[in-house]
Amino acid sequence: MEKDYSLEPVKAQMLAEVHELSECNEFSIKYGLVLSENQIQNLVQKRFETLRDTGRIEFGAGILKKLVYAFCDSPYIHNLNYEATILELQDAFYYFKNESDDRIADDELIEYMKDTFDGKAQGSIEYLTGTSLEELRRDAHHGFIDDVDDGKEDMD
Repeated sequence: MEKDYSLEPVKAQMLAEVHELSECNEFSIKYGLVLSENQIQNLVQKRFETLRDTGRIEFGAGILKKLVYAFCDSPYIHNLNYEATILELQDAFYYFKNESDDRIADDELIEYMKDTFDGKAQGSIEYLTGTSLEELRRDAHHGFIDDVDDGKEDMD
């Protein structure tokens, strides 16, 4: 029986991502957030499922590490909802990257998501995905966005 080498790069990516997320615990522990080995495995597995489901291809590291670093200081994330929140944020990220035809850079989208999540969404994933990101998607789709910061409300 021949060995299927087509999955070797995926396995290598998964191992690298598991290692990377394990290292994130050293940073996130300052905020009382730690992912167990099982949670890390689950997050990485779900990343690859989400990529498959959305038809996306990524080379190198995914956005899990960026999401962890961006959101671990949120007052709305606690160790009990940490894994589930990161999973939902990851799904929202990939969905809106697709829906905006990749017109928004990864870091800009994550910054927008974080500002909205901690701001007017007050930690609500439903509000973030159902309202704010939907507005962002619509604007990006119609070419109204040059920079996601343009959509921020003026606090004056």
